[in-house]
Amino acid sequence: MTINARGVSARSSLASALAQWPVRRWFAAAGVAVLTYVVVAIPTDLIDTPLFTREVPPTWWSFPVLALTAGLTGLVVATYVARERSTRENPHGRLGAAGTVVSFFAVGCPVCNKLVLLALGTSGAMQYFEPIQPFLAAVSVSLLAWAFHKRATSEDRCLIPAAPAAGESVNG
Repeated sequence: MTINARGVSARSSLASALAQWPVRRWFAAAGVAVLTYVVVAIPTDLIDTPLFTREVPPTWWSFPVLALTAGLTGLVVATYVARERSTRENPHGRLGAAGTVVSFFAVGCPVCNKLVLLALGTSGAMQYFEPIQPFLAAVSVSLLAWAFHKRATSEDRCLIPAAPAAGESVNG
């Protein structure tokens, strides 16, 4: 158990942090997870629509990676839903956003992605980009998991020492 700057015991485990979440955080997590799944799955053609086509069939791991990415993105975003009125900022969510963006490249068709085609061409996309997609998937899920863990377990810790009360001097 750790004690924060206010002298209050701080949660040190993810399970105890999640046990403190209000219902609105769980609803936010579920909503964002579904939205993330749809927003990534439609343009990568993991959900078949007439809007997009895929030249290379999806890999067997694309769907589990997308499900993990969507779930973790929902959980990271839910950490921004305040338990009570607070404006405290925490930088760990930036890595979560990076993880979500990286997952788009990880599960997408290597020759359908215009950025990859511009950078590598069709043969380069298949020869160089397709083999690194599983690595991108692992990086994506790792970034999201790390950001979620850090945000969820450190939200009650004060990173800045409390200001001295009125009338107290800084030196004692």
